[in-house]
Amino acid sequence: MSGVESVEFYLPDSVLEGAAKRPFGIYIHVPFCAVRCGYCDFNTYTATELGGGGSQAEYPDNAAREMKFAAQAMSDRGLPERAVSTVFFGGGTPTLLPVDDLTNLLQAVGDAWPISDDVEVTTEANPDSVTPEALQELASTGFTRVSFGMQSAVPHVLATLDRTHDPRRIPQVVRWAKDAGLQVSLDLIYGTPGESVDDWQESIGTALACDVDHISAYALVIEAGTKMARQVRRGEISGTDDDDLAEKYELADAAFSEAGLSWYEISNWARSDANYCWHNMNYWRGGDWWGIGPGAHSHIGGTRWWNVKHPSQYAAKLASSDGSPVAGLEIVDAEARHLEEVMLRTRLSEGMRRDVLPCAASGEVDALVNEGLIESEEAARGNLVLTMRGRLLADLVVARLT
Repeated sequence: MSGVESVEFYLPDSVLEGAAKRPFGIYIHVPFCAVRCGYCDFNTYTATELGGGGSQAEYPDNAAREMKFAAQAMSDRGLPERAVSTVFFGGGTPTLLPVDDLTNLLQAVGDAWPISDDVEVTTEANPDSVTPEALQELASTGFTRVSFGMQSAVPHVLATLDRTHDPRRIPQVVRWAKDAGLQVSLDLIYGTPGESVDDWQESIGTALACDVDHISAYALVIEAGTKMARQVRRGEISGTDDDDLAEKYELADAAFSEAGLSWYEISNWARSDANYCWHNMNYWRGGDWWGIGPGAHSHIGGTRWWNVKHPSQYAAKLASSDGSPVAGLEIVDAEARHLEEVMLRTRLSEGMRRDVLPCAASGEVDALVNEGLIESEEAARGNLVLTMRGRLLADLVVARLT
């Protein structure tokens, strides 16, 4: 791919303030999928779309090259050396890479930065992209957690989503992962066109029967430009319905709670804080992370940047004179940082301190309590925690508080 633009990458002085106290994580974006799902708008590519240095075989070396660039950039800026507390392999389907590639990439993280003794290392995986042997090897080389894209237990729902795995395989892969000593999370999607309440309850029951310690459940969002959006536009399938989504969320929360899983973020439930996805907690709490790979986003101390999207362009940028794959950068101003803090912190069960709000917004709290959107006892202690109704109307709460 030709015509690679040069974007200046820099870390301003502001990233240094308080850096030593902020957790630091690494996100590794593996942009390969066997098949693109109809609802997905992530930065992913199938084998036929790649070439020019961006192939799956060349990806590990390219990603390791970016890690060296990142570590040098942080050192040059004078950032304090911090141990990596979390590593998250996302995609795409990271487990399409050979196990040796994944373990070599984790080793490359360790070559670039010190790694915490209790580091959390997660990989996403499709149920049809793992074997018992692969999971055993991942666990033996430092991986601690796997997140399976279950989405549904109902064949016709999976077909609508263009998911290719057999739902009967879910209990099997969960057992393999547990036998390997890995923590296991299951990802679910609710609100798929044609999914009945009974279908959703079947998916909930199947996930709980696997006895995992973490479940994520996300409302389907039909993104513009996806195959599913075109199907809706042509009238081939229906869109999502807010009342249906709310009913299914309440059903999920009730079932998960009864099974001993508590919500800690609007779309995430865990058996205890030891089972949280701490990598994502770092995002929600406004910590630091460097995103490795095509299209990956990063954040350090209020400065955000993102890489070029296409793997071939990513490879070309890494091979250029400055070695930077960055496509754009922004320094977040105080107003935007406050909005993000309110938006993210209110999604957490630990809540947000009332005293971070300006006086005008703080005056809204009592009204939100009276409307049943914020927990009254928590608010009395100066902490803002959403009620069930508040979780369903979280965007409204954020708008009122900002």
